[in-house]
Amino acid sequence: MKSTPKGNRIHIGLYGKRNVGKSSIMNAIIGQEISLVSDIKGTTTDPVLKAMELIPIGPVVFIDTGGIDDEGELGKLRVEKTIKTLGKVDLALYVMEVDNVDDEFYEEIVDEFNKRNIPHITVMNKIDKVSDGVLKKIKERWNNAVFISTKDSITISNLKDEIIKKLGMVKEETLIGDIIPYGGKVIMVIPIDEEAPKGRLILPQVQLIRDCLDHGIKSYVVRDKELKSALDDLKDADLVITDSQAFKEVDKIVPRNIKLTSFSIIMARQKGDLNFFLDGIKAIEKLKEMRTPKILIMESCSHNTSHEDIGKVKIPKMLTQYLDKEIIFQFRMGEDFPVDLESYDLVVHCGSCMLNKRTMENRIKACREEGVPITNYGILLAYLTGILDRAVEVFI
Repeated sequence: MKSTPKGNRIHIGLYGKRNVGKSSIMNAIIGQEISLVSDIKGTTTDPVLKAMELIPIGPVVFIDTGGIDDEGELGKLRVEKTIKTLGKVDLALYVMEVDNVDDEFYEEIVDEFNKRNIPHITVMNKIDKVSDGVLKKIKERWNNAVFISTKDSITISNLKDEIIKKLGMVKEETLIGDIIPYGGKVIMVIPIDEEAPKGRLILPQVQLIRDCLDHGIKSYVVRDKELKSALDDLKDADLVITDSQAFKEVDKIVPRNIKLTSFSIIMARQKGDLNFFLDGIKAIEKLKEMRTPKILIMESCSHNTSHEDIGKVKIPKMLTQYLDKEIIFQFRMGEDFPVDLESYDLVVHCGSCMLNKRTMENRIKACREEGVPITNYGILLAYLTGILDRAVEVFI
């Protein structure tokens, strides 16, 4: 559970004014003193993240944010950071003090939740501070809220139950469990080159193996060097999945009656919008008509760059050769997704294995609103290799 990446965890954010008890609530839910607690307003400045196992939901990550009523120049920046976390949360908790209800802030933040289609729970905290009579009147007005005190474990359990109930409505995602039948056979091709981490597999490979186990799909993991003999052993394989960089070589080996795709395209389908990425690839031909196109290469994780790096070396080289012109490439990593998208002619995004689905959906939405085409590493490599139709056939 501890090694589950954040990109595979459901994100739960706590929001509200300063000193309403967001940090205390997160500590109470998790059962650890993670966030610093104080009576001084603004104790929490930058968002604090904590991963945990929420039974029966599974791995989640809680995000404790600064107060949305923070003041001053620094306070404004903190509020911006808080609002920015909405781009990744799957469920929001809006916390208010039971004796200090803030309708104005509440309506503003709920409007932000609704704009982003984020389900939320209204939490009335510090019920131990008011009389039973006052509490009864507040409950009559806020009948959909969860009333708690961090000093009362029963109310915290009630809040957990409500969180579990809300998250239970989230559709379970699969990588290939919906397209390969139970008992089906897939071959995963994993080239062992200088980019391959020593002694371990990369995240998409591990995730796909687990997805096959979860859905009763038989998976065979081989190097590219053993692919031909593996196909001889398994003449009835349902699907071959390869690293996108090996598309050209693997395409020559795999018979046409066996479907072929890549880890990156599978991740793009699960985390993003495959059809929108396929529309985005059409921009490649339009770039030929531009004098000096500008392309953003977006990587979800940071790592050392080598001469074989797919994002910073191979894709720029292949695009330059294909378009036969000067191209302006800009590179971003992690959460550094730009807001000035209108300056780009194309965004090429990695498989996003380190991002959660909500984050990737919001990036696609931003591109759609700005009219900027976006595609994916694997789709681009398949296109430049001339096998895109084959690489997505299994999903059509």
